[in-house]
Formats: sequence, C-alpha cells, structure tokens
Amino acid sequence: MTTSSALFDDLPETLPAALGRAAERFPERGIALFDGRGRRHDRRTFVQLAAAVQQAAGRWRAAGVGVGDVVLVALPTTWAWFEAWLGAVQIGALPVAVAPAVGFGAADAQLDKLSSLVERLDAKRVIASAPFLAAAEDAGRQGLATAGIAVDAWQKLTPVAGTQPVAKAQDIAFMQLTSGSTGHPRAVMIRHHGALHNACTIDEAVGAGQGGPAHTWADAIVGWLPLHHDMGLLGQLLLSLLTGVDLWLFPPTAFLARPRLWLQELSSHGQCLAHGPNFAYQLCVERLDAEARQGLDLSRWRAAQSGAEMIRPETVKAFIERFAPVGFRASAFQASYGLAEATLAVSVDRRGLGMRTRPVPQGSIASELSEVVCLGQTVVDTEVRIVDAAGQPLGAEQIGEVQVRGPGVFAGYYREPEATAECLVDGWLRTGDLGFQADDELYLTGRSKDLLIIRGHNVMPHEIEWLAEKVGDSGGSHRCGAFSIARGGQGEEAILVVESSDKDLEVRAGVERRIRLEVSEALALPIADLVFVRRGKIPKTTSGKVQRRQLKEQYLDGLLERL
Repeated sequence: MTTSSALFDDLPETLPAALGRAAERFPERGIALFDGRGRRHDRRTFVQLAAAVQQAAGRWRAAGVGVGDVVLVALPTTWAWFEAWLGAVQIGALPVAVAPAVGFGAADAQLDKLSSLVERLDAKRVIASAPFLAAAEDAGRQGLATAGIAVDAWQKLTPVAGTQPVAKAQDIAFMQLTSGSTGHPRAVMIRHHGALHNACTIDEAVGAGQGGPAHTWADAIVGWLPLHHDMGLLGQLLLSLLTGVDLWLFPPTAFLARPRLWLQELSSHGQCLAHGPNFAYQLCVERLDAEARQGLDLSRWRAAQSGAEMIRPETVKAFIERFAPVGFRASAFQASYGLAEATLAVSVDRRGLGMRTRPVPQGSIASELSEVVCLGQTVVDTEVRIVDAAGQPLGAEQIGEVQVRGPGVFAGYYREPEATAECLVDGWLRTGDLGFQADDELYLTGRSKDLLIIRGHNVMPHEIEWLAEKVGDSGGSHRCGAFSIARGGQGEEAILVVESSDKDLEVRAGVERRIRLEVSEALALPIADLVFVRRGKIPKTTSGKVQRRQLKEQYLDGLLERL
C-alpha cells in the first residue's frame, strides 16, 4: 500500500530532528506523566523536553558515553527515562530500554537478565536505581556493577558540551529487545527512518476509517504501556513526538492496580486514541463492575487499538457489552499486528467497523473451534506474504508463515549475524507467525514455534489456553500456559498450567474436570498433566504474553509451586 499523505513527504531525517521539530511546531503540546498511584501528573512541553534532553546528552558525555556505545536504560516510566533514552540517541549512542527491577521477588531474575545483556551487547553503561546496582555488586555481578550508573548520580553530573554527530536516516537510532518468549531476548537494530516512517504509518492507519490521519482529529494519546515495549515506545512516545498529539502516560503499575484510571483519562482529554494488548481489555472487564463504571464517558475514545498478543473475540465482545452503556462504540475497536523486528506496525484494520472475524480455513493446523480476528491491511509501503515450509508463496485462505517487507523491517540483531541471516531472507522478514490472507487482509492463527504435535494432532497452545480460561476462576487476567513434553515411547504429551486464586481443593478438582472435558470435546486432545499455581506465577512478557518456553523449563526442573 502507498499513500500521498503530506506527513510522509515531510518526515524528519532522524529522531533528534523530530524532537527539534516537535519543539518548534508544537510548542504548547507535550507529555504528561502520572505518578505511581496514577493520581497526580507532571507535564512538560516539547520545548521543555528538548531542553532537558540536551542537558542529558551532556551528562552522557560526562559519563564517558559516545557514538555507537550501547546504553541499557533500566528505569521505570519517569522523566529520567525520557532524558536518558532520548539523550543517548542525541549523541549517537544506542539505547536499549529494559524492564526495571520490580520488587525483591524479581531481583535475581532481573540481575541475571541484565548481566547477560551487558555481556552479550558489550554495554558501556547501565542506568538503573542505586539499590538495584548495589544488589548487583552484592551478588557478584561484576560486569553489571562496573557498567552501572545510578540514576541519581547520573542526574548530578555536570553536562559536557560537544558537537552533535551528523546522523543519517539509515543509521541505527536505537535497539529494542524481542519479547524473549521463545528464548533469550535479542537486540533489534532500528534505523532512524524506519522508526519515524513506522510512527507515521500508525498515524495514517489509525485514522484511515475516520476521515484522516489520527493527528488531524486526535487531541490526546492516553497510554500506560511500558516504554521498553515496542507498542509503548512507537505507538505512544514516537507517535506523539512526530505528530504533536499530546501524550498522557501512566506507569504500568498504576494501570494494573487501577485500570479505571486509564478509562477515566480517556473521558477527560477530548478525542482520544489508546493502545493495549488483549489482556488490558480483559482486565477492565473483570475489574470494573457497574458501580466502578459510573461517571465514565468513553464516547470520545475514537480508536481503541489492540495488538501485541492474540486478540480474543470473546474479550472484545465482553468489553463492548460492558462499556457500551458509558459511550464506548464498537466501531472504535481496531485490531492490529506488529512485532519488534518490524519496528512495530505491520497491519491495521482500516475499515472503522470494529472487530471483524473469520472462521479458520478448513483443514488447517488450527482447530475449527476458533474464529480469528481480522488484523487489516498492511501499513503504508509494507508488504506481507504467506509462504509454506519451503518458502513458496501460498494463495488466499491458506495458512503458512507470515513474512514482511518494508521500511520498518529491522537492520538485524546486534552482534548475532547467524540469527539475522536466518530471520532476514532476500529482504523478507520471517516472523515465525502463522496466518493467512483473505480479501487482502491478514489473520493470525498462532506461532510456528509454539505448534504442539501430539499423537499426530496439530494444535496451537493458545487454543488450549483459551478453552481453559473460560472455565472456573481462570478468566482472562488469570492466565494459563500450555506446552508439550516428550514422554519416551508415548511421544509428545500436552501439559497445562492454570493460575487460580481458589484455595478449596474440591472446587479446583471441579474446575480441572471441566477443563479436561472442554479440551477433550473441542480438540479431541487429552491433557497429560494439569497444574494449578497461584495467580501471577506464570511467567509473562511485559506485553502479557505467556513465556511458554520458560514455563516449560520450570515444569521440567520441578520449580513450579503446585497448589
């Protein structure tokens, strides 16, 4: 798809140029950050942000960081994050946004992850909280401790003046990590042009069904997604920076604790757009009863985008039913598909008709139980094709691997040439996702690496999970994880792990019977082992995806705490 939109013709060359342009063209617009409780906010205009970033660039010089140096930004959603990340881009360093340490329970895992990243990426600096870096020192993570600089100490450095490097559109601007749901997270190299073009495609696609690009009608983007997530970084920050649309941003913890606050802000800033994975909409359904919905007015929520994980039709239907009485329009829902290796956006439903579904094609590896959500047409200047195992293109309504080509496709994995060569073939990005096309629109059915082959029966794990989540107390936000393990001569067997908050053994036994029955009737598939764990114990990515590989490792290592 191509377009003649003037915004594409006027793209800045680089991210620093985009920040400067935002300050010049939209001096009264900017970003508002809410505190950890989501109650109070502090706002900066783009003019103020640009000035702060210049100072931050000087602090990075004072910390010994220069062109091409890798900087890990392990901070929560704060002004320090904006200054550190944008300041690193400003001086030609390569920032990598990383999830900050959360609580004592996650400290060891985060230490392991950051230590590994420092080594694999040869990171020059890691900016994080002082307590976290002290923990790294105490735990003997010498590489991490040596590279670490406490955010408070960094903010006190005297900026060092310097000449801003001359970057080009095709230079690497930053790196973002893959989800790591099927292995260790890789650093995806993103070019300046790829990032800005992709943000522009989001602007165009979001508004396609509403009479014009989003910036022509939107007053605000209201978000909560973490900035180390591609949807948070591109769909919130860079979209705001490029188009001048105000951004109102919650810390993820505030949304998870009080999802009503997000919807409340969507009632308060005129014509709005917002992004969220499927689980965010499910969380709102589960947490907001009739009393909690009182006072909301979602009539001005023009575009409710969903992506980052498989979209469940029943979640969308439940959200529409629950929030239609307070003004939410079914037509506002907008499904999309993207991934870090494509910068973010690959396809968006552009018709402005809300959720649309289609049955999975007959004879496919996915079962006939599912209807799948339409993810729309490809974004501007981007192509999608569906290929078989031999790489040959398939026709309409034939399921195969989704491949992508376009300006947003990444430059490769940092310091991983073999993985890059495997993923990028003749300019096409091999996504590892399975799907099909119909009427020039994309539908996903799962991931090829997640496919379970049990007694000759092919099934996607999310199908088992969705069936299980409909039973008992394991709905939506209480997740399930399915995978298979080898059992000698018996071959592969299905394992299902279910989060539960119910302490009654008899109640759980009843839930287990119903889950086994549902899966057996729908998929003709026996569950070899069904494990109940406490709520929150299934490992997930920051976007809510179940980390099935890590879950399987925990199961095999005997580390799952069965209820």
